[in-house]
Order: sequence, then structure tokens, then C-alpha cells
Amino acid sequence: MVFMRLIIGNHPKFLKGGKTMLEDILEQVQKGTLSIAEAKDQLATFENLGFAKVDHHRKKRQGFPEVVYGEGKTAQQIISIIQALRARNNQVMVTRISEEKAAIVKTACPEFTYNDIAQILFWKEQKTIENNHGYIAVVAAGTSDLRVAEEAAVTAEILGSKVHRIYDVGVAGIHRLLSHAEEIQKATVSVVVAGMEGALPSVVGGLVSHPVIAVPTSVGYGANFNGLSALLTMLNSCASGISVVNIDNGFGGGYNAVLIHQLAQKGERNEDTLF
Repeated sequence: MVFMRLIIGNHPKFLKGGKTMLEDILEQVQKGTLSIAEAKDQLATFENLGFAKVDHHRKKRQGFPEVVYGEGKTAQQIISIIQALRARNNQVMVTRISEEKAAIVKTACPEFTYNDIAQILFWKEQKTIENNHGYIAVVAAGTSDLRVAEEAAVTAEILGSKVHRIYDVGVAGIHRLLSHAEEIQKATVSVVVAGMEGALPSVVGGLVSHPVIAVPTSVGYGANFNGLSALLTMLNSCASGISVVNIDNGFGGGYNAVLIHQLAQKGERNEDTLF
């Protein structure tokens, strides 16, 4: 019970009318408006499918439902997982899923949408995005980086943020980047994607006053070492305000950008209500 309260009852997100979620459920059981079976279902922190344990409380703990990593899973496993997630959430997202595997999944779940560039399969209820203020800039060095850049952009859009795409603006033609400088500077946060030597995030970091999330890609010739050279360049950047995610991890870059964007929106709303 102590552990259950740590997971459910004491978290501030679970407050409901001054009561914790756990207290509310127990009161409903006491009044007879909720059966014991229904209460157990609501209190269950995960669903055991045998091959996977679906985390149903991820959204309550972190704000977003569990995201499914598609590589290494069979189409049938993915179908079972996303059906379990959809039963309790208003959005479901599968990353790194091939077009062939996505086509099989869509035969069982035709309401899902597949983005072939980002390799993301998703479903979400259609509703007005509340995060209308500000946007995330997704900046890509070259066309070869688009798969990773689109993974970041589509992730951010699915999670509720506006995205401005600024592509093919690598440092080999710096004038292309500078022509978008004002648009990038007005963003809440930038996700900067680059391969080869990975210099673009340092350049962007020197032009903006907001956080920059650098995403190295495995694009490049032999000495690029499948993205290692870009990763090390970004880690060694002399520009302040840059954080770095793993090689080709567009999802991680987009997800972190949304968290920053949401915090910025909360800050704006708090400032608006000070006086």
C-alpha cells in the first residue's frame, strides 16, 4: 500500500477535488458506484501481455503515454501493445517501424497513420492543440538527414507542439541558414540535426537565446564513423545552451523539445496571471 501511494496517491498530478486519485477510487467503491474489478483495473500500473508489460501509468507520471519502439518487435506484438494502449489513452505512437511492418499493423488498426519518412505509426484523437503559443524549430543540415529530422518533427507534432521545419541549411552554404535566422531565433527551442562533421548546432547555438537540442546522424563518409564524429563535435561545442542526444535519435530530440516547450507555455501563463 505504501508503494501504491508512492506510485499513485501522493503524486500531485493525481489530485482530484482536493483528494488523491487513490482516495477518490476507494470512495467510489465504498459508495457502490465503482465495482472492485473496475477499481483494480484503474489501479493497475501495468498490463502483462506475456511478452511485454504495458505501462498504463506513464502518462500520469510523465504527461505522455508509453511510446512503442518498433524495431525488434513483430507486427503481431505491436498490434497487441497498441490495442492495449489505445484502450486507455487518446494517442498511441510507434517509432522505428518499417513500411512493410506498418502495413501489416494497419490491416488490424486501419485508423492509424504512417509517416514513411519518419518511420512513425500513430493514432491520436482529433482535437484543438492547446499549445498554440510559440513553436519548435527543427533544423536539418542536409536532405540526407531528413529521416532523423522528420522523426523529431513528427514526434513533437504528435505530442501537441507546433513545428517549423527548416531543412537543407548546412554550414557548407551558411547563407541558407542565415536567411532563416529570425525564424529560428523566435522559436521556443530548436532541434538541430546534422551528420558529417556535425557543426550546425554550434552555429545555431551562437545565434539564439533558447535551448538547442543537437541530434547527430550517421550520415557521412568513413571517417564519420557512423555518426561518432558528429556526436563528438556536438559534445565539444563551444556554444552554450546545447544539449546532445544519441546518434540518429530524432525521437529523443523531439520529445525533449516538447517538454521544454510545455514548460515555456506554463511560464507564460503564470506571468500573464501575476497581476
